[in-house]
Amino acid sequence: MAKIGFIGLGIMGAPMAGHLQAGGHELFVHDVKEPPADLVSGGAKACASGAEVAKNADVIITMVPDTPHVEAVLFGENGVAAGLSKGKIVVDMSSISPIATKQFAKRINELGCEYVDAPVSGGEVGAKAASLTIMVGGSEATFEKVKPLFDLMGKNITLVGGNGDGQTTKVANQIIVALNIQAVSEALLFASKAGADPAKVRQALMGGFASSKILEVHGERMVKRTFNPGFRIELHQKDLNLALQGAKSLGVSLPNTAMAQELMNACAANGMSGLDHSALCRAVEMMANHQIAEG
Repeated sequence: MAKIGFIGLGIMGAPMAGHLQAGGHELFVHDVKEPPADLVSGGAKACASGAEVAKNADVIITMVPDTPHVEAVLFGENGVAAGLSKGKIVVDMSSISPIATKQFAKRINELGCEYVDAPVSGGEVGAKAASLTIMVGGSEATFEKVKPLFDLMGKNITLVGGNGDGQTTKVANQIIVALNIQAVSEALLFASKAGADPAKVRQALMGGFASSKILEVHGERMVKRTFNPGFRIELHQKDLNLALQGAKSLGVSLPNTAMAQELMNACAANGMSGLDHSALCRAVEMMANHQIAEG
């Protein structure tokens, strides 16, 4: 049993922490809101700050929305850095800037501690099912130390390279996911406008080369009009912004990524930033003045 700190208990962080607790680990938790009652009743200790979490835990995991949040959690007043002592491990499972990640890792290393970036893919469903894909950046030795924790939260766990490489992989993942959502949106819109039943079109396509997880899960959301968030548009906007900023700094062009971001921007401008990212289809529907399905 290890002493694990977990900071960020949102729709993904809470179930992830729950799996660690179910695995027999002692939890020290902190969030901007009251921690979930089931974690506390299961023995997790609610801490008043990141520093208190770091003082009590040997491995500190952060799972918060964006780069500034990670920086504040780690290095702000009463942040994690203030409670660290040599030999502890900080694991950031948020999806943030690869460049900032390298800077954060350097600052944590200077305190005599180890740093791992381990963003995830799989959304709320994957977090609850402990089936997340985990993309890891850090040293091999540190990876081996924390992999048993990752095994409790995910299935596909890969050490990609050094610090920042996990976050770079996550940005690449988000490019692929966004463009697949855009492709499924346009395909089902085309089929629906042409008079075909989009549900049956989706079913047919699931048996062919066009089959994908996005078509399976988000295609169904588009047909059934279930856009309650598993992963919000505003968070995917953040990730695509990281992609486009990175592309600019690298001198490469990502034209279709930019288009997907513009479609998400259109959704956000129409009050849909809090919907699931599958609601990107609403942008192409508005342009066509036609919905994939009624609902």
